[in-house]
Amino acid sequence: MNGLLATINPGLVLILAGMLAAVTPVQRIRQGLALLAPVIATALLLAAPRETDLASLSMMGFDMVLYRVDSLSFIFGLAFLIAAFINAVYALHQDSQFEDTMGLTYMGAAVAAAFCGDFISLFVFWELTAITSVFLIFRSGTQAAYKAGMRYLGLHVLSGVLLLFGAMQIYFDTGDMSIRALELGNPGVLLVFLAFGIKAGFPFLHTWIADAYPKATVVGTVILSAFTTKLAIYALARTFAGEQSLIWIGAIMTIYPVFFAVVENDLRKVLSFSLNNQLGFMVCAIGVGTPLALNGAAAHAFCHIMYKSLLFMSMGAVLYRTGTAKATELGGLFRTMPWTTVFCLIGAASISAFPLFSGFVSKSLTMSAVAGGAFLIPWLMLLFASAGVLEHSGIKIPYFAFFGHDSGKRPKEAPFNMLVAMGLAAFICIAVGLPAFFPGFGFNWLYSILPFANDPYTVRYEPYTGDHILTQMQLLVLAVFAFALLQRLGAYPPEKRGIIIDTDIIYRKAGYGLATWAGLVWTKVGPAMSGVFGGISARTFSRLEAAFSPRGTLASGGLFNGMAIWTAVLLGLALLIAFFIR
Repeated sequence: MNGLLATINPGLVLILAGMLAAVTPVQRIRQGLALLAPVIATALLLAAPRETDLASLSMMGFDMVLYRVDSLSFIFGLAFLIAAFINAVYALHQDSQFEDTMGLTYMGAAVAAAFCGDFISLFVFWELTAITSVFLIFRSGTQAAYKAGMRYLGLHVLSGVLLLFGAMQIYFDTGDMSIRALELGNPGVLLVFLAFGIKAGFPFLHTWIADAYPKATVVGTVILSAFTTKLAIYALARTFAGEQSLIWIGAIMTIYPVFFAVVENDLRKVLSFSLNNQLGFMVCAIGVGTPLALNGAAAHAFCHIMYKSLLFMSMGAVLYRTGTAKATELGGLFRTMPWTTVFCLIGAASISAFPLFSGFVSKSLTMSAVAGGAFLIPWLMLLFASAGVLEHSGIKIPYFAFFGHDSGKRPKEAPFNMLVAMGLAAFICIAVGLPAFFPGFGFNWLYSILPFANDPYTVRYEPYTGDHILTQMQLLVLAVFAFALLQRLGAYPPEKRGIIIDTDIIYRKAGYGLATWAGLVWTKVGPAMSGVFGGISARTFSRLEAAFSPRGTLASGGLFNGMAIWTAVLLGLALLIAFFIR
């Protein structure tokens, strides 16, 4: 029995729980399933042997590896399962059978994908994440959510199609369908790279994040923030570690969302831009590709899942109690939502990489790896982005939601289950950052489960050195001073109601314009073209009928039947061609 359990992909436990939730109308039972499934899945993961194929299958000539655990998949799978449990706690107040079903299935698909060892099984779960997650957006019930969800679905289905076509091309070229290190060069690898880039939010492919996430439900946004993009980060680390184009792609990803986030009014959308910014650090580290850098990418992904979920949970609680997440309509909420305020501040300190919090411990690895690789310009870009994330996520989010001007709103504190979920995420943020500061704690526990935990440089790595602390504190203090000064002078960009135009306006406007133009052209040209083609088709059919029908030219007249003669001639030609080819 133990041997059988060891072959079960933990993600399948969550998917099974989702299927049971679909046929269980009783809220308490669904809540129990949502809480129990991640616990069972985590137990299976912790008991699983490492570095071996635990479940494989041969189908249609393909060798599929359905469950493989190694150091890289372990940390991502563990982070996903912890997030699944925290999300289950956060959602206890709601009674939505449909959202419970889709949420569990989506989280299970992401977990299962992280343990796949071949592209075919990865594709199956990759597409399942797209199909199930979109309903967390649709569930909001607004027209804006429907449109954003359709754009989201189109891009993510496209990502899956590119992944499948790319994988098949790789198989035709190499005869190997296993997930492994790839090098850009042939079309199949490029398609896979692009498929991962869509989900990771590469420049010009990123707009779905800020478009869709803020329009999802309160619980749906928290779930979405933890899984899709980090699954893409895992896939990139698995296949394209050391691909140096990723250094520049990641560095650019850290920079441009800062400018959008500064002027955005919707605080959940600010967090969505910020999410894209943080993904850039991970992508850049994967591009560097050294053991230290890959450890940094994995550590930052783990920490990001926790503190970004915490920030989205705090803003979700605000939205749940006040009905809005707009900065212009909030302020002064610390008076009646003190615990939510404290948890938001912990998330803000973590994402800003304040010492003693998780972001400082994980981001130090990436910054050191980029600096050690002598990538000066990308390192300066990451440094600027670090100041930017403090400004828009570390200061702007808590300031405008809980402090700032007094909006006059006096909502109740968040429901108890929401506070518990935020407390769990906040505890992890501190539990990652604090142990490394005190020598008595010894080696940081997060570092011990990183992909290259035994790498000599990582073993000796110490985040709390004088230069690390001094550099980061200078950056943080200057950023805080700049924010305060701009606020005092009235030069800080004011929060305004409106829509921030992103780069997708280019193809969305162009696509809409092209579709409209094509429709106008067809209304004018279509009937005439249909008449011309109809006339040609009718004349062609009449002539074919006149020649080949039983009463036609080739079937009548002459000493020998015309059709029989032409049949014999064609058959003779076919035999001659076959003879000479042979």
